[in-house]
Formats: sequence, C-alpha cells, structure tokens
Amino acid sequence: MGTLRKTWHLRDEDILYVEENHDGKYGAPGKKRQPKRKLTPEDIYRINHWNKIKKVRLLAMEYFSPGDIWATYTYKPENRPPDIQTAQKHFRDAMGKIKKIYEKAGKKLYWIRNIERGTKGAWHIHFIINDIGTTASLIERAWPHGGVYITRIKKSKCPEEDFGRLAAYLTKDEKTREVKQDGTLAKPKIKEASYSHSRNMPLPDPKKKKLVRWQKDIKMKKGYYIAEFFEGINPVTGYKYRRYTMIKLNRRI
Repeated sequence: MGTLRKTWHLRDEDILYVEENHDGKYGAPGKKRQPKRKLTPEDIYRINHWNKIKKVRLLAMEYFSPGDIWATYTYKPENRPPDIQTAQKHFRDAMGKIKKIYEKAGKKLYWIRNIERGTKGAWHIHFIINDIGTTASLIERAWPHGGVYITRIKKSKCPEEDFGRLAAYLTKDEKTREVKQDGTLAKPKIKEASYSHSRNMPLPDPKKKKLVRWQKDIKMKKGYYIAEFFEGINPVTGYKYRRYTMIKLNRRI
C-alpha cells in the first residue's frame, strides 16, 4: 500500500504521462520495509540524469510533434570554438536570427539542444526545433561555422511517440557510455556537454493522487492507447515503480 500517482496532462489532454511510485512507508506486498541506504555519487548522478531525461521527454511531448525538425550543427576544423561558452554563443546567435523571422510570421520558436565536444576534439550541437514550413532553410542560413544536417523527428533514430529515446539522446554527457554488441560498455565519446532549451516552455504541474495500494495492472483511460510502458525496481529504495504514456486515439497533432 502507499502509492503515489502523478499524471502530467500534455498537449491539451492529447497525451498523458503517468508515474506511479511507492511512497516509501511500506515495503512491497509480503516484504518488510527495506532500510534506506546512503546515496553514492553514482546514485546521485543517476537520479539527476534521469530527472533531466524526464524533463526533456515532457517538454518534447508538450511542445513538439513527429513532424518537427531534428538538426545537427557541426564545425569545420578551422572554425572549432575554443570552449563551450563560445559554442553556446554561436547557437544563441543562430537561434536569434531564426527567432526574428518566426516573430515576423507570428510564430513562437521552441528548441531543445545539447552541445557536445567529443573526446577527439570535434564539436556537435544536436537540437530539435518546431517547424513553421521554412525552418529547414532558416537553420541552414543561420549557421556559418560548418555543416548542417536536418531530418524530421519521425524519420530519426528515436521515432517513439513518447520521445523517450529522443530525450536520452539530447541529454548525453561525459558519463554516457554506449552498450556494445557483446554487452560491455564502450568508452565515453563525449569530453563535455551543455544541455539547454528555450525559456518559453513552461510545463504544467502534475495531478497527484494517493492510492491505497500498489495496482497490479494499469487502468487504460477510455479513448487512449498506451504508447510506452516501463516497470522496474528502484535500485536505491528497493520499491517498485512504473511509468507509462497514454495517447488519445484521435489526437489533433
């Protein structure tokens, strides 16, 4: 018993993102409450990184759709910035140019980006941006430092409707390690990273509901389907948790 459900209502109820967690006062059914252990630096990093991924997922679900743009800015070797602050300025300059055109068209500009400096010295800026029809050409014209690569979110390597993999990709950092085919972890490819998003993207507060006990099955909301579902055990607390995304069958966007 003792379960807290949080539901984020996104895209005017088109998307519902739900998290269910034990409140920590009780153990799993038939088990005693587990004593809390002291958090290690790895635990703290994992918790903070997961929260970052969750925030990007929520922002993406609220402000972007599969038809929007996923782009990458690169640098010619001779144009590589001396530090990450310079790369941040370059991106702000590019978005400033694009924002002026959006404003003239009566549109709002939304973006989420991650600047990465690789272990071999190359720089990349991965970002998603809402499309207003001419955005692809605007992105190219705004970047004088190197190459520009553009695709649609729905055609990317992360096409899920809940944007889970997309969020993980946009929050990679120097501790991110890919899993090789043999199951071992590859060496980190990122030396340093900087994640950010446009400031005009507030998120609604979740609606909270206390449940008497842990529900064996999730209850499907009428008129929705489950786009993503995950259930596991919190390695820190030892309690079950789950998260899932429900999308309206006749969603508008």
